Amino acid sequence: MEHTKYFGFAGKVLRVDLSSGTIETSELDKELARKFIGGAGLATKIIWDETKADTTPFSAQNPLIFATGPITATKVPTSGRYVVASLSPLTNIYGQSHAGGVWGHALKLAGWDVVIVKGVSPKPVYLWIDGDRVDLRDAGHLWGKDNWETDEGIRAELGKGVSVASIGRAGERLVRMACICNDGKIGRFAARCGLGAVMGSKKLKALAVRGNRRPKVHDDGNLKRSIAANFIRTPLDPEAERERRAQTRGKGRVVAGVKNYQTADLQDFFGGFQSKFKEHSLSGDRLYCAGCGIGCFESERKGDRRAMTGENAQCLGARCLVDDFDVLEEASDLCNRYGMDAMSVGGVVAFAMELYDSGIINQSDTGGIDLIWGRGEALLAMVRQIGEREGLGKVLGEGVKRAAEHFGGLAIEFAMHVKGHEFPLMDVRAWNAGALEFATSSTGAHHFEGATISSAIHFPLAEELREVYENRFAIQGTGKVVAAAQDYGNVIDCLVACKMLLGGWTHTFQPVKPEYFLEWLNCVTGWQMTTAELTKAGERIFNLKRMINVRRGISRKDDTLPPRLLSSKRGFGVGGTADNLPPLGIMLNEYYASRGWSEEGIPIRAKLSELDLQETLEFGR
Repeated sequence: MEHTKYFGFAGKVLRVDLSSGTIETSELDKELARKFIGGAGLATKIIWDETKADTTPFSAQNPLIFATGPITATKVPTSGRYVVASLSPLTNIYGQSHAGGVWGHALKLAGWDVVIVKGVSPKPVYLWIDGDRVDLRDAGHLWGKDNWETDEGIRAELGKGVSVASIGRAGERLVRMACICNDGKIGRFAARCGLGAVMGSKKLKALAVRGNRRPKVHDDGNLKRSIAANFIRTPLDPEAERERRAQTRGKGRVVAGVKNYQTADLQDFFGGFQSKFKEHSLSGDRLYCAGCGIGCFESERKGDRRAMTGENAQCLGARCLVDDFDVLEEASDLCNRYGMDAMSVGGVVAFAMELYDSGIINQSDTGGIDLIWGRGEALLAMVRQIGEREGLGKVLGEGVKRAAEHFGGLAIEFAMHVKGHEFPLMDVRAWNAGALEFATSSTGAHHFEGATISSAIHFPLAEELREVYENRFAIQGTGKVVAAAQDYGNVIDCLVACKMLLGGWTHTFQPVKPEYFLEWLNCVTGWQMTTAELTKAGERIFNLKRMINVRRGISRKDDTLPPRLLSSKRGFGVGGTADNLPPLGIMLNEYYASRGWSEEGIPIRAKLSELDLQETLEFGR
């Protein structure tokens, strides 16, 4: 195979059947790559083709897909990321997560665009990809070890230049919120949707990669010039950044859910805690993902472990009213070692605390733990129980939706999820577009599939909708805004780039505009793709994800939010946010119409044909 046939791509797909131990390689279909771009697009197409309506997430037939994009391992900023996708054991629908670090960069350098893993191994194994050499190795000695120990053990076996993506004990035990960790103590996490449990169900402990073949770029000179001109970094003043965040807290789109979303930002809670967190998080060693150029706060490390991120702090802390910084660092570290999504863990522990507070469960259910709001020892005990699938943790490890069904009655009212996926840190009563985006996301409650969270407009949007986007409580036009944001978010996930580039989180660089991404993609691939073609690709991929979910029973009935977010005001809130309740039904009507979907939320056949998705017509309206 001639490498330059695939500018930007490695040109190869790796397929592993763990049941038989067979390993096969194939050439990447160039037409398919352009139609679905790469990354999340290719993964979505594979899941559509290789699953059925009744494929279960823990079955041998469910594919686990690791995918890079055309910009991976190039000079494009944030080009070190990868996507992992599968049917989610948490939601039973399409699941997707992504991470930075080094692993995705290393996979591309090893010469692979996509790795597809199916089957179930009869014993624990890890996959070793050393360029063209690929084999399965025994992982019995690693089974039971945490992510840090696994990373160190594999790198000691294989030598220098190796990057490892692994699961911890939670993934082995099929905890439905288990995640995938790459690059050990300094690493990142493909955290959402419980895809670490899919690895565990396949007895796949890790994937180790090494390579040195950088992909060919079609127009390297113009790529360098465009990046220099359009990716503009500015120095960060830590004190000014703290002040900016203090002044804007509670006034923008990102407002935290507190006490399992019972109330709003508690000034007494956040005041001292936030300042302490910022003091710690801005004082460590800055660690960049491969090809990054940004260095987000979440990249920092403290001592011998990865420091607590803002998301972990708020999901474990604010949700449960725990404000002890040392306790939260330990809880975050436990999640990382066990390999669990701290957003989901914080959600289920807060849910359990509300059950305890309401008298639905007691110490006989908790194993003697006094599970009251704000008790740090209770939080730590529950994190351990979930990671080990012991005691109450066995129920909570099934996710908040299944846990609520287990307890029944009022427990359903306390379960904060969309389609079975626990909420990230945001309270979407703070902005209507966020409420609609969460309700209609392909993966359930998710803050990063679309681009509405950005504090400025950095996705294609009609001029008349810009005022709608700026108004957090707008209703008319919001459906069109969210559809555009989701389509563009899917484009970014196909490249695969980091959504930090869209801006709105740090002031260390000027946000990257859509036309720059398009220029970089064309410089890398030589495609000469137009804005319309790229936008259509994003819409195609989002609709294909929807059809995967429709085939599995998803419709309008599932595009909703927890009752608390639709009927209970925040109280004690900041400004107008305290009184807003998202008018979801009205916004859904406009959203479906703008997408070309039926009133039940199912894409119509004419729209599917327009998007060249003829293979899905059987399930359309």
